[in-house]
Amino acid sequence: MRKSFQIKLRNIFSYIILISLSIIFIFPLYWLVSSALKPDEQLFVFPPILIPHPVKWENYIKAVNYFPFFRYLLNTLIICGMNVLGVILSCSLVAYSFSRIKWPGRDLFFFLMLSTIMLPYQVTMIPLFVIFQRIGWINTFKPLIIGSFFAPAYYTFLLRQFFLTIPFELSEAAKVDGGSELFIYRSIILPLSKPALATVGLFTFIGNWNDFLGPLIYLHDESKYTLAIGLQSFLTEHGAEWALLMAASSLTVFPIIVLFFLTQRTFIQGITLTGIKG
Repeated sequence: MRKSFQIKLRNIFSYIILISLSIIFIFPLYWLVSSALKPDEQLFVFPPILIPHPVKWENYIKAVNYFPFFRYLLNTLIICGMNVLGVILSCSLVAYSFSRIKWPGRDLFFFLMLSTIMLPYQVTMIPLFVIFQRIGWINTFKPLIIGSFFAPAYYTFLLRQFFLTIPFELSEAAKVDGGSELFIYRSIILPLSKPALATVGLFTFIGNWNDFLGPLIYLHDESKYTLAIGLQSFLTEHGAEWALLMAASSLTVFPIIVLFFLTQRTFIQGITLTGIKG
């Protein structure tokens, strides 16, 4: 009886801590949305007003009309979608060759690929810009997309670790039945790797959605801006319109939150299973 009481008390204490931490983490998001719905005179008062009154839903309409939000949204979705496609196709193929096919020098080339992760983006930024400038890709989406079709090392590593957890007996049985490596990759490995592929796709989407430096370097035409660059230009042109800036920022954050809640079960499963075998 006493042991049962101690377990219940421990659970209650754990829930109190978790709820308190969740409130701390969610408060900045609440403050963002609250500020977006406030009249200007309520933004900087002290003590702060937690619940706006009256609620100004029109701030969202004004924010969308202040700058080409939907054009920037379309540009961002194009870049994110193409990167997700490129990463899943290229990284899964390369990870399959590193994990399921034995070929001379495989481990050496795998470690060489991993060594590229150690190079920070700041080191390769200028050489890449010079290359893209010489081939005429500046002010296009190509520098922000093409690299994803050449198997980024980090995502290739994650998928390789997951592929190693799939029993090799499945591949051997398929080979006995006359299945090729491409058949095994397409019909066995990919269907069993949906959690890992979803995790890699979600990481890629979020990374490109929030990317500021890449579009800042390569995109010069305002009609090609992404949402990250668009928010910066909004701040430059309408710096005093803080309520509208908060409204535009919350519109930029909401798709990522919705995407996570729609895919959280697959995402958590992929995080749990990826990388558990060396």
